[in-house]
Amino acid sequence: MADRLKGKVAFITGAGAGMGREACVLFAEEGARVVVADIDENAATETAALVEAAGGQALAVTGDVAIEADVSRMVEQGVRQFGALHVLHNNAGVLWKDRDRSVLETDETWWDRVMAINLKSVFWVTKHGIPHLRAAGGGSIIMMGSVSALAGFTRAQDAYTAAKGALISLTKSLAIQFARDQIRCNVIHPGIVDTPLQAPYLTEAIRREFETGIPLGRIAHPREIAYVALFLASDESSFMTGAELVVDGGFTAG
Repeated sequence: MADRLKGKVAFITGAGAGMGREACVLFAEEGARVVVADIDENAATETAALVEAAGGQALAVTGDVAIEADVSRMVEQGVRQFGALHVLHNNAGVLWKDRDRSVLETDETWWDRVMAINLKSVFWVTKHGIPHLRAAGGGSIIMMGSVSALAGFTRAQDAYTAAKGALISLTKSLAIQFARDQIRCNVIHPGIVDTPLQAPYLTEAIRREFETGIPLGRIAHPREIAYVALFLASDESSFMTGAELVVDGGFTAG
């Protein structure tokens, strides 16, 4: 176990699978104690078990990140267990390509739910987490954006795109507001990542299409995104705030 996050406590949402699970294990390998937050109790417990099997410390907490009371409770559980918070990793999100489509096709129910999970959840996590980062003398907030916030696509997901775009503005606002408290806030924009969230849509034809369109010639692995989050969580990024990191294999550079 290394020590890039030694002494730090990280609160990670959407931690039951994919990039969130990878971040939990990687952060723990680097010395962090991890609050594993997910709506699926079994998934959160499994991730916490993986962290502990790797020699780390984890607390599994369960709730809906779109509900303020749930977020407040999960944050407080983490602080009671570990005594502080230093990192807020807003990883939770949904990608419903069958329900979230063009503005002409998406109904109010799915618009509201996508916005609640992908955007409002971050509002609640930062609202209830920032006081603890202040108390700790500073910390890092990590947003999970998307290349969908940077470019338009013919396969529209307009609620998802709108939420991820809003995260850019929120990132910059928080970065400026809390810089004097030594609280940094940055956003990662992943391209396509091979996660359980994407799996239902990654047919062989779609996979080949992405691989052809990505200059590096492949889809990302979840740990590759987790390493970027690790950098932002660590003191190695101590002079970065309000920044956007694009991690898409060169897709948006083309």
